[in-house]
Amino acid sequence: MSRQRISVPFTDEHTVTTLKAGDQVAISGTIYTARDAAHKRMVEQLEKGEELPFEIKDQVIYYVGPTPAKPGKVIGSAGPTTSSRMDRYAPALLDLGLKGMIGKGYRNQSVIDSLKKNKAVYFGAVGGSAALISRSIKSVEMIAYEDLGTEAVRKLEVEDFPAIVIDDCEGNDWYRQAIKNYKQ
Repeated sequence: MSRQRISVPFTDEHTVTTLKAGDQVAISGTIYTARDAAHKRMVEQLEKGEELPFEIKDQVIYYVGPTPAKPGKVIGSAGPTTSSRMDRYAPALLDLGLKGMIGKGYRNQSVIDSLKKNKAVYFGAVGGSAALISRSIKSVEMIAYEDLGTEAVRKLEVEDFPAIVIDDCEGNDWYRQAIKNYKQ
């Protein structure tokens, strides 16, 4: 396990392939938000042959529904959403070049297999630390699906966003490794 500062979008595949399950990272750059309803809509657009609301290649999606910003802040609380709710949509987006996802909780085997196939990574953000995470978000821009409210797609500029590599591009799962190590 290591600590790394990384930049997104992932324009260099080498960065993704060097990340290992359990690595702590500080992410800086551009990430996009999307939750259940936005993922459903994006996949429906793909099925209709329509373009997505942003270029997904090399990008990272954060599973979050931020609360409204308080005066003087760019965003409200921005804690991670349970990732398994996006599992049915993730492989299609990974096949289009999505390189990272941030959320909380386990991913199913089809997502882990798709991460390996597409050389992508799943990061965990710590649930319960929404106020702390929001400090790393420097700007927010509405991109699509404003009618979905907190589930709309937003573009975030982040600096030193704290996360842990849960599933790396080799199929290693930090949650499962940690449980195994604990039992020993």
